[in-house]
Amino acid sequence: MKSFSFQKIIWAVAVLSSYWASAEMDIKQIGNHRLEMNPYQWAMIDRLFAPQEALDLTTSYPHDHYKTVDGYDGEKGYQYEVRSLIPMGEKKISFPKALSPSWIGLANDLLSDEYRRAMSELTGIDLSNAPMEVNLFHYGKGAWMGPHVDLKEKIVTHVLYFNSEWDLKHGGCLAILNSKNMDDYAYLIPPIVGNSSVLVRSNSSWHAVLPIAKDCKSSRRSMTVTFYHPHSVSTMWPPHERPKLHDYRP
Repeated sequence: MKSFSFQKIIWAVAVLSSYWASAEMDIKQIGNHRLEMNPYQWAMIDRLFAPQEALDLTTSYPHDHYKTVDGYDGEKGYQYEVRSLIPMGEKKISFPKALSPSWIGLANDLLSDEYRRAMSELTGIDLSNAPMEVNLFHYGKGAWMGPHVDLKEKIVTHVLYFNSEWDLKHGGCLAILNSKNMDDYAYLIPPIVGNSSVLVRSNSSWHAVLPIAKDCKSSRRSMTVTFYHPHSVSTMWPPHERPKLHDYRP
């Protein structure tokens, strides 16, 4: 009979406890919210986490299994680090042994039928059978995401933020744009834990992430939950890609 290390037993108990614990996220906040209609359909939803849950999620924000993404795709420039949390269309959690119980709990919230129903109620779109993908991001010094509308394969994206504090002079806000001009913004959303943004994809849903200042001492930490049209393929993690993953250290 194989023996298990004490550390593995502790980890297993912690993971199981997260399944039985109360939800990390206040999902009712989502379903009870209303979409803004200008400049397109979007929402800013805050207070998604109670203080203790917010503290646990920010202090244990993952630093493992990232790849660097840097380039220009013909529409936008971009630079950031990304880690999978839930692969496209799957019910499993990526690299669960590296996650804290709070992050396992949050991932299970996202996989729940309750979360899908809340997002459907908010957007008025039936997302019950839409493939979902969840990714985590670090935006370090100089990182950014230029003005763009999401790919046509995407239906709705929910972006959650995990910085315990943030100085607006360091950039990093999500800009809800009136046009493809980075300076033509209707609203800025700071990346503070508990804040989140919902974007309903359209041909006019322009948005961007403002560049992170060179003197910023913390990464901008966010998570995107994206619902896709059936039969879509992940562009973040193409099936043929075999990236070399690394720990992220600012």
